Amino acid sequence: MQGNEASSEGAIDAGLTFFAGYPITPSTEIAERMVTRLPQVGGVFLQMEDELACISAIIGASWTGAKSMTATSGPGFSLMQESIGYASMTETPIVIALVMRGGPSTGQPTRASQADIMQIKWGSHGDYQPLALVPYSVQECYTLTIEAFNLSEKYRVPAVIVTDAEIAHMRGPVNFGDKIEVISRKELGISGTGGAYEVPDDMVPPFPTFGHGHKAFITGMTHDPKGHIAPEDGEVQAQMVKRLNDK
Repeated sequence: MQGNEASSEGAIDAGLTFFAGYPITPSTEIAERMVTRLPQVGGVFLQMEDELACISAIIGASWTGAKSMTATSGPGFSLMQESIGYASMTETPIVIALVMRGGPSTGQPTRASQADIMQIKWGSHGDYQPLALVPYSVQECYTLTIEAFNLSEKYRVPAVIVTDAEIAHMRGPVNFGDKIEVISRKELGISGTGGAYEVPDDMVPPFPTFGHGHKAFITGMTHDPKGHIAPEDGEVQAQMVKRLNDK
């Protein structure tokens, strides 16, 4: 199978239940496969109007408890940057498949490039630590997509699975295996107390899923452990940014 197809299967085996997609070469095969595969496992595929809508949709879906994902290439990834920063600030686990192509701008849609690596780290403003996993084979497109979900769920951060047009369209055998470790986010629980960002020893707050009885305040502004905005409090800002980078 193709690398893009292997990434799709890895996402499904990791527990993906929501995918929001917008076609863009050379990532389109991921969305095409999700159209048929996700309904087969009880998931939801949404065709969105653009990349801004895609990333916003998967952030919202994640807060309902869904493991969520989108796929794009360089131009779409550029559009997503503000929301990637928002997902980092709100500690929302999401996965983005970035299939790189030649740029800048529209560039070379059918040619491979590795020029977006710096954009993953520095694309959105401020201090934050997104995760990036870079497969070098079709097999790793499968295994590292699973790992991207696991790390995103464990640390409540955006994770990016990074390929290019060559790996994405390369064909090769994939060993799916039967001993796959799947990690899901630590949830606050229906009887849990505290805010959306109450900090335990591992620095990763339990996730207060919407609809589970919690009053959760979620904001992209500087916020205290309850989620209340505190944009003028330098101490809260310093503690929050340090934890986001240290966890």
